[in-house]
Amino acid sequence: MMYGCNKCIKICGWTFLVLGILFVLQDLGIWYFWNISWWTALFVVMGIGSLASVNCPDCQAIRSPKKR
Repeated sequence: MMYGCNKCIKICGWTFLVLGILFVLQDLGIWYFWNISWWTALFVVMGIGSLASVNCPDCQAIRSPKKR
């Protein structure tokens, strides 16, 4: 499960949706793209999500331990 702000989770969600649609179109033979496997695309999406959340101050605030 990804912990982060709504903006970064939304970025990952949209990226997964677009990538999923592209792979469905490739499986149906409607559109052929790049000849990459699904797990390579998954690593790319995970990298995008990680980079988005590392540079996001809201995600950093959620992940940092609260001082008492």
